[in-house]
Amino acid sequence: MTFEDLQLIDPILKALRQEHYIEPTPIQQQAIPLILQRHDVLGSAQTGTGKTAAFAIPILQHLFKEREKTNRSNAIKALIITPTRELAIQIGESFSTYGAFTRISNTVVFGGVSQLQQTKALQRGVDVLIATPGRLLDLIDQGFINLKHIEYFVLDEADRMLDMGFIHDIKRIIALLPHQRQSLFFSATMPQNIVELSRKILNNPKKVEVSPVSSTAETIQQFLYYTNKSSKNDLLLYILNDSKMDQVLIFARTKHGADKISKYLNSKQIQAAAIHGDKAQTQRQNALNKFKDKAISVLVATDIAARGIDIDKLKYVINYDIPNISETYVHRIGRSGRAGDEGMAFSLCEPEENDYVKDIEKLIRIRIPVVENHPFPQTDRAMNAQEKKAFEKEKTAKKQAFFANRNRRN
Repeated sequence: MTFEDLQLIDPILKALRQEHYIEPTPIQQQAIPLILQRHDVLGSAQTGTGKTAAFAIPILQHLFKEREKTNRSNAIKALIITPTRELAIQIGESFSTYGAFTRISNTVVFGGVSQLQQTKALQRGVDVLIATPGRLLDLIDQGFINLKHIEYFVLDEADRMLDMGFIHDIKRIIALLPHQRQSLFFSATMPQNIVELSRKILNNPKKVEVSPVSSTAETIQQFLYYTNKSSKNDLLLYILNDSKMDQVLIFARTKHGADKISKYLNSKQIQAAAIHGDKAQTQRQNALNKFKDKAISVLVATDIAARGIDIDKLKYVINYDIPNISETYVHRIGRSGRAGDEGMAFSLCEPEENDYVKDIEKLIRIRIPVVENHPFPQTDRAMNAQEKKAFEKEKTAKKQAFFANRNRRN
């Protein structure tokens, strides 16, 4: 199947050809026709499968055709709600790309920056608004935004939205929307609370489920390293020693942890930057742009800050900390291996995280291959004194050999 088979209008097909898009992904194949037929949709697809295009393309087509029948209006016709600034920016870029020849306008509003440029764009008039919940409600309260003309409503990354505590904001926003509208929910995972919310909001929705809930893409190779907490930095350097790894996304559990990892890597002459919620928006965007342009080779991120990061051809993801929420693992490694490309995910597991790995493997229903032969293995607490002494001696020898080889190459 090609995009031409989906009965898309020429301006959108022209934009897709310009981006070298030929075959729609499975979620796009299933969702686009349903949305064009004006069904509400509950879509479940793993990260990196093209959910944004699955809703952006048909919404753009609806708006383009409606504009041909009526005069231009400054009223906002489509609203996309998303949990993070980075994802909002990414969705805005997608609407601009797919709608390059439609003259359908969009703008993005999010917190953490001055609202001046955002309100100026709103006053000029936009067709599509992409927003994070807090800034959207703030601008509504100030009178800059009116939702009474919304015809298309999208809740993207719905599971993360609820995880981040936005449920009350979402309910406030929905109460301001017209009853007659087309509503779309898209999510990488589909926990029960999302299903229950959809029943209250969606009107007889069509369910699109491309892959099993909480599965990982087959194009991503996964590797697990058991180590000790004190050895994680050394193990990280050992993995990054591969010259092919010129662009690596590392996940840390906390903001402080992300900063520490970034600082450590820079001290070892590996160009790295951290992004998290305590960073200013300009700092986060600058770091992301440098990473995209390969001016730095490593980006260290917390889960919330990384949601929405979409780097073309990103191959390598490292879980410095194993997530204690199993679904988060799926989201993390899904940053690589996008759109059918190959990806590689490395996870560093200290003893306190062993149970997290078991939970993840239960969720994704596969055993993650364990890398046994590395210089920094996890200490086996069941060893007797003699075995432990031999183990430590062997570990020290491997460690010294590794750093000796690395120093020679540098």
